[in-house]
Amino acid sequence: MTAPAQPPRRSLLTVDARTRRRNAAETRFRAYGITAVSVAMLALAVLLYSVFSNGLGAFRQTFIVMDITLDAAALDPSGQRDPAAMAKVTTIGYARQIEAALMQELEAKGISSAEISAKDVSALISKESPAQLRNMVLADPALLGSTIQFRGYANGRIDGYFKGRVSMESAERDSNISPAQLQLADRMREAGVIVLGFNWGFLTGPDASELRPEAAGLGIAILGSLYMMLIVLVLALPIGVAASIYLEEFAPQNRWTDLIEVNIANLAAVPSIVFGILGLALFINFAGLPQSAPVVGALVLTLITLPRIIIPARASLKSVPPSIRDAALAVGASKMQTVLHHVLPLAMPGILTGLIIGLAQALGETAPLLLIGMVAFVRDYPAAPPEGFFDPASALPVQVYNWTQRADPAFAERASGAIIVLLVFLLVINSVAIVLRRRFERRW
Repeated sequence: MTAPAQPPRRSLLTVDARTRRRNAAETRFRAYGITAVSVAMLALAVLLYSVFSNGLGAFRQTFIVMDITLDAAALDPSGQRDPAAMAKVTTIGYARQIEAALMQELEAKGISSAEISAKDVSALISKESPAQLRNMVLADPALLGSTIQFRGYANGRIDGYFKGRVSMESAERDSNISPAQLQLADRMREAGVIVLGFNWGFLTGPDASELRPEAAGLGIAILGSLYMMLIVLVLALPIGVAASIYLEEFAPQNRWTDLIEVNIANLAAVPSIVFGILGLALFINFAGLPQSAPVVGALVLTLITLPRIIIPARASLKSVPPSIRDAALAVGASKMQTVLHHVLPLAMPGILTGLIIGLAQALGETAPLLLIGMVAFVRDYPAAPPEGFFDPASALPVQVYNWTQRADPAFAERASGAIIVLLVFLLVINSVAIVLRRRFERRW
């Protein structure tokens, strides 16, 4: 009987067709991954370039510098230097002082303005400048009668001209500016009357009306976001961690705990605007809390953030090896001591990771804040905590939304600048959380 034929022997060093197909598939998969990462990095680079190229101009502002002699008879008719009596002088009186000082400054610098009227010359000054000067004088009545160097905002169109948004061609079609005014602005800049400098008012000032884009600032929005994040951190972190510890370490496995876990998972996927409707009905209509207050926004954001803290915290607690628990219980530690002294410190890096994700999302939420009234125009700064938690305020994402709805191109620049501030705000929060996570990180 003939012996069955033996299959040919194959060497591991010989690359056959099957191996080549497998290697080719692996190469294609790696190429797909590299392509996906490259596209993502390119999209991120384009996004950052767009935001920074459009928004960096918001941190620079055009100012008109002039010497002003403050007429005591016009600005303090009573002569008592009483701020309450001086407050009766409106910004119209201060505007006359600025207009007269500007004409004198042009004459002293030898800058001709004969081709345009005095009204057009004064139009180069922002309508916010008289309010600036008035606030300075009311804060220090001793300035009356003296000559001071005043650094006021230039008109938004003049600011846009030196930043490239306005040109001579566009000025011919613009009813708010003329080419002759831009030519005068060029001569004023050459003489040092117009200067460009860092715009601290963008970071510290309140919002402004649509007629004064050059004066719009983020001061109230930054305070509002800071107040909300403080409340969210104080509420969401302990509540989220406590709920995670109970569900993972102490809760019995029954239908009620299963129902709670399913609801927590579902709440993480609920659109944020639904939480805004809940906050409007519960915290404002039922509880009677004030609209546009940081405490209401923080309570809504806490509801949004809790599921995103509980789910990673539970996963982090579950990842701690059972031997840690067994060793602690073996030496006589109670269940609570085991969790608080051994399990929780080892799970803290994962918990802080969930906190980072939750705060990052809460900081950028806009829709729920719009529903609770934080879209309102606010000019007064909130007070210091805790009273300030109940004062009207805005928030950074809402301020970005507001500015993108306005027609003047200067507000688009302001919106991009606010996005940069929001990114820096988020980077600082994440950096602090990462440092804390590294501090608690353990290896076993």
